[in-house]
Amino acid sequence: MMETVGNSRRPPVSGRRVFLQAGSLGFLGITTPQLFAFQQSELLTGKTAKAQSCILLWLSGGPSHVDTWDPKPTSTFRPIRTKAAGVQVSELLPRTAQHMDKLAVIRSLKSEEVDHPEGTHYAITGHRPNPAMQFPSLGAILAKELGSKVEALPPHILAPSMTKQYEDYWKASFLGANYDPLVVPDPSQADFRLPDLTLPQALSAQRIEDRRSFLRIVDEEFRQKQHMAEHAKLDTFTEQALKMILSPAVKKAFDLSAESEKVRDAYGRNRCGQSALLARRLVEAGCRFVTAAGFKTGEWDTHKDSDKGHKDKLVPILDQTLSTLLEDLKQRGMLESTIVLVMGEFGRTPTLNPASGRDHWPFCWSLAVGGGGIQGGQVVGASDERGAYVADRLVTIGDLYATVYKAFGIDWTKTYDTPIGRPIKIANSIEDKTGNPIESLV
Repeated sequence: MMETVGNSRRPPVSGRRVFLQAGSLGFLGITTPQLFAFQQSELLTGKTAKAQSCILLWLSGGPSHVDTWDPKPTSTFRPIRTKAAGVQVSELLPRTAQHMDKLAVIRSLKSEEVDHPEGTHYAITGHRPNPAMQFPSLGAILAKELGSKVEALPPHILAPSMTKQYEDYWKASFLGANYDPLVVPDPSQADFRLPDLTLPQALSAQRIEDRRSFLRIVDEEFRQKQHMAEHAKLDTFTEQALKMILSPAVKKAFDLSAESEKVRDAYGRNRCGQSALLARRLVEAGCRFVTAAGFKTGEWDTHKDSDKGHKDKLVPILDQTLSTLLEDLKQRGMLESTIVLVMGEFGRTPTLNPASGRDHWPFCWSLAVGGGGIQGGQVVGASDERGAYVADRLVTIGDLYATVYKAFGIDWTKTYDTPIGRPIKIANSIEDKTGNPIESLV
């Protein structure tokens, strides 16, 4: 019997699957096999679609738009020219300024949540939080719509892990765990490795490849922990996990030591830089959507000493990482097929508070996007003279999503049915309207 979840169908959860999810294969390094049951969905990209993958550089906490993408007199920092005629950015982004022909800046975003958890949920799902409903993330939707490019490689990855509350916003919800992100450790750590790809020394790949041995090992472990459950055969979750363990291509994609010291230095020897480098490797290997969440949860939340935080730490790291990523993708011939999206959950107040900080501001903020067929070298929309409110061409998260979907050749007007039959828009805009692609971008 098949169980319907949204518009997809998956086998019902059995006792054996619960056992496997609980970590019965931990001694094999398969700690989360439910993440690897990726069904091949129909490829919906049209002939004109250029995007094949997306890298999200997530700026947790919300950067100050007037100190980055939309310089204003309310900022301490002056605007500078860029490689794109007529486009200026903050002086804190000198390296990225030389790549603005590859990026478009949207300066007129408006969202509907003012606190971090709700704002993050809104930015990542396009929906306001609802205690009666969970919503799938952008990455999960792309994974469902596009499927896996490489059988053994998960299409949706989050690197590195976040606090659980925030991490949950990246999940697939009612679409099923098939499309949840594979969450990996901090790639900037010297001992970085993916546990799910690591076999114990006593267990060789050759032994695992022997199906009878594998079945016997699983059977023995399972009997020790849950005597009454079914365990007659491997399900698709474990099959996918096994493929991932044994795939040389997958192991290679996660192996940052394969990169030269020069390249690793260029990205930056920090969480942000190494997460972006790993994202490039994963996209190059065939992953669809990678969130490079190198900034720690709330790191851009500069309620105090905003200028110092942006100048001395946050923006220089972003500037180095983003400029290197764009150049690297371009040199490898990957930029035309890879969308690069740079955003947090909202912006910051145009004026400083008594602690010389900037507070949360969802009423008008900015982000940068390029690659994957997105037309760079331009500004979309405008804020007022202070950067406080939208002055021209209001853009919503639903419009952003619709633009990304169009670049991938996905019907942005599509809805998914929840288990209770409620239709959910995949490009949900303010007042529950469907977002519209930004015509100048795609």
